[in-house]
Amino acid sequence: MEILIEILLKAGRSAVELSLFILLPVMVVMLSLMRLLEARGALDWVVAKLAPVLKPFGLTGLGVFAALQINFVSFAAPMATLTMMDQRGASDRHIAATLAMVFAMSQANAALPMMTMGLDIGLTLLWSLLGGLTAAAATYYLFGRSLSAAEGVVDEHLSHPVAESAKGVLDVINRAGAEAFKLAVGAIPMLVLSLVVVTALRTFGAIDLLTTLLAPLLDALAIDRALVLPALTKYLAGGTAMMGVMDEMRRAGQISVELLNSSAGFLISPFDLPGVAVLIAAGPRVAKVWKPAALGACIGIALRTVGHIVFA
Repeated sequence: MEILIEILLKAGRSAVELSLFILLPVMVVMLSLMRLLEARGALDWVVAKLAPVLKPFGLTGLGVFAALQINFVSFAAPMATLTMMDQRGASDRHIAATLAMVFAMSQANAALPMMTMGLDIGLTLLWSLLGGLTAAAATYYLFGRSLSAAEGVVDEHLSHPVAESAKGVLDVINRAGAEAFKLAVGAIPMLVLSLVVVTALRTFGAIDLLTTLLAPLLDALAIDRALVLPALTKYLAGGTAMMGVMDEMRRAGQISVELLNSSAGFLISPFDLPGVAVLIAAGPRVAKVWKPAALGACIGIALRTVGHIVFA
């Protein structure tokens, strides 16, 4: 019982520190910047310019919005865009391509705070873009080619606040701050639970046993054994939980900056059990195309993995 209480207290302290002292400040700044650009119409301009360029990849203007949201807001932010595509008549092929892109891209709620751990955010965003576009194209032209291409009259305008005065700017910043606080506080329960489970598994030797069993395969593929724990956490509990585990391992000196960056292509994306569950809940047509989108996402994540290994 004493060991369990010690694990609970340590996990709770680590989760609160990570959420309030790392995740919250980074997300407040980034969300405020994104919401201000959105309110001043800068994002509308960017989308209008990029939409024709990205059309050959199977993406529409709303797909561009989804890419900006996943990379600079959070993994759940594209859910609103996917819902609009579901309801406004976008074709199943375009929805599948957009969903695959989101699955394969870097999620802001993990990538941005991990800059404090030594993550190369420029490299991460570059390969996030390349991987996302590859996933979208693979889904649109290969895995989702049998899906309906029937397109309704799609309204691609996203309603958002307008900041034309000092008061408007302040309102946008306040709303962004509240949104960031909600994200940070909402991450605490999952962080606590994941850190408790991970610490308990480590304390009772389960992680060491799993690593030993996988050792021949890992050595054959030249994969560092230290990645077993964050990879297991990521795909079962999500990117935020993985970030918490990675933070603990960085503090303990078990993960180097080089290993952190070389593994980012594989570990930082919403393509995990919680991420997929949240995103496909955006609408019935989104849920219907998750299989071809998942296959396309695997291609994009594979490209990102190779890119980070080679260039990190």
